[in-house]
Amino acid sequence: MAIKKNNNQKAPVVKDTAYYKKQFWKIFLYCLGSVFLVFLLASWGILGSMPSFEELENPESNLATEIISADGETIGKFYNENRTSVKYEDLPKHLVDALVATEDERFYEHSGIDGRGTLRAVTSLGTSGGASTLTQQLAKQLFHGEGSKFLPFRIIQKIKEWIIATRLERQYTKNEIIAMYFNVYDFNNYAVGIRSAAKTYFNKEPKDLTIDESAILVGMFKNSSLYNPVRNAQGVKNRRNVVLGQMVKSKIITEAQKVKYSELPITLDFKLQTHKEGTATYFREYLREFMKGWAKENKKPDGTDYDIYRDGLKIYTTIDSRMQVYAEEAVYAHMANLQKEFAIESKKNKNAPFVNISEAETEKLMGRARKNSERWRIMTAEGKDEDDILKSFSVKTKMRVFSWDGEKDTIMTPNDSIRYYKHFLQTGVMSMEPATGAIKVWVGGINYKHFQYDHVQQGARQVGSTFKPFVYATAIEQQGYSPCDSIIDAPYTIPKGKHNVTETWTPKNSNHEYRGMVTLKKALALSINTVSAKLIDRVGPDAVIDLTKKLGVKSDIPSQPSIALGAVEITVHDMVAAYSTFANQGVYVKPQVIDRIEDKNGNVLYRSVPESHDVLNKDIAYAVIKLLEGVTESGSGARLRTDGGGHGYNRVTGYPYALRNPIAGKTGTSQNQSDGWFVGMVPNLATGVWVGNEDRSAHFKGITYGQGATMALPIWGSFMKKCYQDKTLSVSKEPFERPKNLAIKVDCWVPQVKDTTAVEGDVEQDTDEFDL
Repeated sequence: MAIKKNNNQKAPVVKDTAYYKKQFWKIFLYCLGSVFLVFLLASWGILGSMPSFEELENPESNLATEIISADGETIGKFYNENRTSVKYEDLPKHLVDALVATEDERFYEHSGIDGRGTLRAVTSLGTSGGASTLTQQLAKQLFHGEGSKFLPFRIIQKIKEWIIATRLERQYTKNEIIAMYFNVYDFNNYAVGIRSAAKTYFNKEPKDLTIDESAILVGMFKNSSLYNPVRNAQGVKNRRNVVLGQMVKSKIITEAQKVKYSELPITLDFKLQTHKEGTATYFREYLREFMKGWAKENKKPDGTDYDIYRDGLKIYTTIDSRMQVYAEEAVYAHMANLQKEFAIESKKNKNAPFVNISEAETEKLMGRARKNSERWRIMTAEGKDEDDILKSFSVKTKMRVFSWDGEKDTIMTPNDSIRYYKHFLQTGVMSMEPATGAIKVWVGGINYKHFQYDHVQQGARQVGSTFKPFVYATAIEQQGYSPCDSIIDAPYTIPKGKHNVTETWTPKNSNHEYRGMVTLKKALALSINTVSAKLIDRVGPDAVIDLTKKLGVKSDIPSQPSIALGAVEITVHDMVAAYSTFANQGVYVKPQVIDRIEDKNGNVLYRSVPESHDVLNKDIAYAVIKLLEGVTESGSGARLRTDGGGHGYNRVTGYPYALRNPIAGKTGTSQNQSDGWFVGMVPNLATGVWVGNEDRSAHFKGITYGQGATMALPIWGSFMKKCYQDKTLSVSKEPFERPKNLAIKVDCWVPQVKDTTAVEGDVEQDTDEFDL
């Protein structure tokens, strides 16, 4: 069959080259316009928020607040992110060079975007390496993080990075961008920024980092979780060596240096910086609470509150980091040994650690501890009823507990855990300069992570015979006594009705013996109770209370003669301040812990102003000092002068002090040996030490270990010995300053025959013999 052709079909039109050029440029311009429009929309923030000019000037820093000691050491931080800025000048050249060589070798040539790198990344579809410059990475870190994995959104994010990077390059110098980059990176283990990283991993400032250490930290920029020196030593070593190779390529180090550093092992001085560990933990917690109140009262220029976790404040404190370490070492050495002796004694006690209390009283203490526990709080919040909560305290569970040999994993019931922790002896130690009020040492307990109650500022405890100097000072001021005046040590009674006494009160000496005629200096040295009772009878309790209040003691003190023997609860903080008044020629100076506070730019926001007032004239204050020197010459503090001896002291530090310089001090022991005290002074440093259990019902049974001279004095002696051995400190060994034209006799005649009655120390069981 024949096919009919359609003669009307048109022949195809042949288009010339000009047409295709036109179409090409049309598409190109559309694409270019689209790209321009996207960039424009992104820069306006329509495709997502963009930083303003002000934010570029002051990017969100989230800087940690630094706590800086009087000797310039950072002893702690308050932070959401543990980050402290450093300036470019504080970075070693090899660290900066290693970063540029590894992360962005053309950093100093581009203006935020590396065209060659971007083109290479696009043409190779990312297989030949990323195109992000250091400035782009900084933009990402500062303003929007990692972003979306969805490709269109990822492209928009990349565009925003380019825009922000170019703005950063216009706003900051290259050196400033480098410093910012180092300051914002998260190096893991609570270390954000190079300074925190250097401190955490190597316990150094950035300027002190070696080449191989710098290579380790620069290597972490690739992936700080993967290349974590604590968990992946081999991976970190491999990555470090890659960085060293880049440094050779950029002619920063030689091939020989690379070989040398590549063979080194990964050596860390790892110190995790957390709120509950490190130096001066109790002090830092006190400071945190202080700063919360300060921030409410001191506003920013715009009227908002300072944020101690984000604003990068610098708190310059009076604490001396060297002395703080020595005090913590003294506490650790003594308390670990003393605890062993307490454990030996507790083995013979079926109700350990409690002594001489009934089952009902024991259950009351345990019940209170249960209701104060975290377990009780959590289960109550979950809606559990009290019976179920109580039952849970009898169910064995896995837990990690404190011990002096380190934390231990164990299985025990929560009830057993409570009783276990109540065995531990606690302590509070504070030192301050009498003339300035500057607190140099603050040790609130034995381990902040497990025992967070602060025995310096929070815990008022019965002070025993350390209260007696206040009675003697009142008597010298009101009755004109001198340390050399004589008084009879004999039975003494204050009748019912006098000085608010509800029952006739006849205090007894600790050894139930009487010495007859003694000087006031000898009476205080031997802590004779009858003499203290006589003196308070003559001046009245109210006069003693008035003086004690002038000395800065804030505790409520009952108007009873029994306070003469120490039936008063006072904090270590207030006791040290009160004693310091005697060393400061009768002038009370309020203790202070802060010198100044600065913002992140170094502007001073707060500077402390010393508060002081006159309490006693110089002669009386010096007379009290001479009384207190008698304690360390012939009383319970005399063991500070020797270097051996002591019956039954195999578990404590004995007498290894051999301090020959003038020392004014007083020991104290409260009822049933529940509290042991020693407050000691040299002209420019006063230090108070308290030791005891959390519960007053837990204590040593006997006076050998339970007295202040055994429980507290060794910490003071060990601490002072360490201070004297440190030649960078200036702790005085000189005599206390003697007032000119001293009107009170203080140089007493001393008989040739030594009185050794108190050779085993100050054994003042002060509150056994009276009703409170």
